[in-house]
Amino acid sequence: MHTGTDTVIVTGGASGIGAAVVRLAAEQGLRPVVWDLAATDGGLVVDVRDPAALAAALAATGPARYLVNNAGPASGGAPLDFGAGLLGTAGSVEAVTTAWLRTGPPEGAAVVNVASVAGNLVGTDSAWYSAGKAAIAGYTRHLATRLAPAVRANAVAPGFIDTPRMAGFADTPLGRDLIARNPMRRAGRPEDVAAAVLFLLSPSAAYINGVLLPVDGGWTVTQ
Repeated sequence: MHTGTDTVIVTGGASGIGAAVVRLAAEQGLRPVVWDLAATDGGLVVDVRDPAALAAALAATGPARYLVNNAGPASGGAPLDFGAGLLGTAGSVEAVTTAWLRTGPPEGAAVVNVASVAGNLVGTDSAWYSAGKAAIAGYTRHLATRLAPAVRANAVAPGFIDTPRMAGFADTPLGRDLIARNPMRRAGRPEDVAAAVLFLLSPSAAYINGVLLPVDGGWTVTQ
């Protein structure tokens, strides 16, 4: 369990997986601070690709023991070229993490990056999305070897999660097929991913470092 009023920065925390992380963090006694392009009550409007915005957000947030890098473009959103896609996925994760590390996070610090089963375990139609999420996993392993024991770094790899970005997908032929082939016979919920994220941040995971944890109901095991 977490103790005290430790701060956790959650990028992309206004909706979906990020919002679920925020809710669970608060329930566990943490002080979540939302960084998102969308305005939220008590959150900060931050473009994670903008160094000046990151510096201002860190100053406003104050010392933060934990970081959850969840922000990034959706694979099914507006078309992006390969370079812009990598910058929006892995590039933004590196930028936020580097800025946070410069603040000298307190003892017991940890970062969890949100990757995806896409790239490392399965592919998608989007080249930049698969490559960017694989790069996040690789960057996580780099952090784990370079920052420990002062900072632990891990990543989660969600499968098909029923978020606002995926609204209606479960009712498509492909969505129904994915659910039928999933051992759990359902799509994931944002809360499923949030629980994994909070565990990896917590002292209960004190000897877990450098992992990519699939949160997919066993879907990729069946591939």
